[in-house]
Amino acid sequence: MTAADIPFGMRLKTEAGWNQTEADWRRFLALSQGGTLVAERDGAAVGTVATFLFGPIGWVAMLLVGKRWRHQGIGGSLLQCAVALLKDRGASTIRLDATPLGRPMYADFGFQAEYDLWRFEGTPRGAAAEEMATGLGRDLDRVCRLDRQVTGTDRRALLAALAGEQSASPLIAATTGDPAGYLFTRPGSRAVQIGPAAARDAATGARLLNAVANRLAAATVLIDIPEPNAAATRWAEKQGLVRQRVLTRMRLGQPVNDRVEMLWASSGPEKG
Repeated sequence: MTAADIPFGMRLKTEAGWNQTEADWRRFLALSQGGTLVAERDGAAVGTVATFLFGPIGWVAMLLVGKRWRHQGIGGSLLQCAVALLKDRGASTIRLDATPLGRPMYADFGFQAEYDLWRFEGTPRGAAAEEMATGLGRDLDRVCRLDRQVTGTDRRALLAALAGEQSASPLIAATTGDPAGYLFTRPGSRAVQIGPAAARDAATGARLLNAVANRLAAATVLIDIPEPNAAATRWAEKQGLVRQRVLTRMRLGQPVNDRVEMLWASSGPEKG
């Protein structure tokens, strides 16, 4: 896939009702280093898949097939190509967030369910909250270190890319040492996406989300919360956000040593 294919990708994601923007697709292309693919049939583009590699951990996302081309094996072929590409690049584990529609196909391919993430949507009510530092600046290294402790993955390339986008609006919960937590937001085509966000403890996670709730009190937001993080789920419900759908985190290969209770919001189905 190249930049010239982004309009096609946008048509597919709109058809699926997803929230990505052209800026998201450009980020996918930059981070995947040639690992975002377009499927063609009879010379026509019919589907996409994106792959990302963070050390030994691969990620599959944006597996989309046009409605008129579904149920013809194209999705399975895209998945097979994506897995082969990531393994060739050295991935020992491959992860993805599956929709209910896609989960059976991934299971047939050998992916195992790890845990669910609930997508919440709505307009935050706001909350009494302290102001947080904005922009990563010199904190990027320390934020990446915290993110690696939480996710078990070296996602520096992703966090650095987000930090370089003015619209990503990172928040930092500062301490005298390493940050106690961080949170990104970014605009989507129909709602602001909250995440990724991580915190060392429940109090810090709530502080970060309350701060962003005040900033986005007039906006529609989406947030993908791991089901094991009960405190984050309580926050979303208290803010009046509604469960929209469930995603299932799945893996092929070795388990990842992540700490899901410290993950307050996924970055979205694109990169975990």
